[in-house]
Amino acid sequence: MKKIRVTLIKSVIDRPETAKRTVAALGLKKMNASVEVEATPQILGMVRRAGHLLKVEELESVATEAVEVSA
Repeated sequence: MKKIRVTLIKSVIDRPETAKRTVAALGLKKMNASVEVEATPQILGMVRRAGHLLKVEELESVATEAVEVSA
């Protein structure tokens, strides 16, 4: 599944309570704080709801596969 990085770029001061709770539910506590989350429909809905306060970046998926080493 894709991952996105969400960064809080605007303050939640003087914003509706629903926007404050949405930002807190994303795990953002301070300005310029970032979290990396999976791009599920629930998270994308939260990002859409508070998008005017956030910066969203899509992360490249790095597949980590177990490699067998023969000795």
